[in-house]
Amino acid sequence: MNQAVLFAVITLGVIGIASAAILFIVAQKFKVIEDPRIDEVADALPGANCGGCGYAGCRNFAEKIVSAGSLENLNCPVGGSNVMKQVAAIMGLVAEEKDPMVAVLRCNGSFAHAPKKVVYDGALNCQFANALYTGESGCPNGCLGLGDCVDSCAFDAMYIDEATGLPVIIEDKCTSCGACVKACPRHIIELRKKGPKSKRIFVCCVNTEKGAVARKNCEVACIGCGKCVKVCNFEAITMENNLAYINFEKCTLCRKCVEECPTNAIHELNFKPRAPKHPADKQEEVVA
Repeated sequence: MNQAVLFAVITLGVIGIASAAILFIVAQKFKVIEDPRIDEVADALPGANCGGCGYAGCRNFAEKIVSAGSLENLNCPVGGSNVMKQVAAIMGLVAEEKDPMVAVLRCNGSFAHAPKKVVYDGALNCQFANALYTGESGCPNGCLGLGDCVDSCAFDAMYIDEATGLPVIIEDKCTSCGACVKACPRHIIELRKKGPKSKRIFVCCVNTEKGAVARKNCEVACIGCGKCVKVCNFEAITMENNLAYINFEKCTLCRKCVEECPTNAIHELNFKPRAPKHPADKQEEVVA
């Protein structure tokens, strides 16, 4: 009996040693040697894992950078230029200087500007509400105000203003990760260049309905009149589907379009207040 037990133990031992040897050989043959720069790049990244770079997380993004051996079309919006310079140094590359971006809300359909015509009583989710109806104001493109964008923000850079029903973006906290842009089913939020001293001009409307219909639902809607296009000397404004759009790459922040817009659909942010017009100027305008 003892011999049988001993034989079994020896047999199992031999099988174990043989299996370990086989596993070791297989592991050595198929092992993947990871580039140590991946860890260095991953450590340099902010670790937010927000997906703003277009990849699953910071580690995945680091792997992509190392495998590509280039920073072309690769950028970490959360870390910005400083982080990308560190990454470039690790890779022995030169990082392209990129203008800082910020999320911008392109809807001004507040309770005051776009009064409710119906009351929504359903799931408090923008995706669900968007599939169900046009919106309480009747605007099929306006903000639904249910906060999908706020929920998507990992940096507490957004909140819903109870007085207006619209989301507010806290510029100092916004990392331009783009999560809110993806979360909005109506594509109201856009990443735009921050601009010098945070000055920005943009059309605060995405409604593509014809002027009279758009204005009926929201008094500050873009009505597609084209006056802003005509006054722009830099071809920065285009008109498509009854909606004006300002290209921030071409816009010189001259503000002529802001004054020309009859519905105040074009917003100017962080500019000094305009100087009041001289009485003689007003008289000339009346005569004209």
